[in-house]
Amino acid sequence: MTTLRVCVVGDSLVLGTNDDEYLGWPGRLAHREARAGHDISLYNLGIRADTSEMIAARWRAECEARLPEIHPGALVFSFGVNDMAIQDGEIRVPQERSLEIARAMMTKARDWKATLWIGPQPIADDKQPFRAGGGIEYYFAGDRTAALSDAYGELAGELGIPYLDLFTPLAATAEWDRMFGPGDGVHPIAAGYGMIAERITGWDAWRVWFDEDPD
Repeated sequence: MTTLRVCVVGDSLVLGTNDDEYLGWPGRLAHREARAGHDISLYNLGIRADTSEMIAARWRAECEARLPEIHPGALVFSFGVNDMAIQDGEIRVPQERSLEIARAMMTKARDWKATLWIGPQPIADDKQPFRAGGGIEYYFAGDRTAALSDAYGELAGELGIPYLDLFTPLAATAEWDRMFGPGDGVHPIAAGYGMIAERITGWDAWRVWFDEDPD
């Protein structure tokens, strides 16, 4: 049995927005490992509409409060979809800046705790813009997200951090196109989060945490 506290840091796609079971993929991961007999405490630190810049400003304090050094702890990051959204005619965080932020943030994370990096997922181009309320509209685009995912993967390899590309396999799966509810081309329904959770639970970099305790 593995005893582990995990902080999952990210945006609305970590939080599980649009999941009527209110689990998202992090909750499904925790449920699976608990049923397998592991003692896992998983903290969902997803905030809607957060970009990498916003996450970089908050992640360390939030995780330090939940991962005291006396207990085995680990980190999972997933972000980037919001970086590539256009708001008021401008990309919220251009790719070059997003990579600069990610390099600094993920280096600090890697040097502190065992760290995994999960890439951004595909969105539905034909359902844009996304109306976030309060008069705010975001225009997401699959090609920008795909390019960012590839760039993140290269950076992760350079930093020696395990990276899971979600965009490529999900975009190639016809089933994924059916995972968006009416009016939402960004956040999947419960079954979509289930698809993501299945890919993560079968990932060697995740599985090794439950064979031996992370450093």
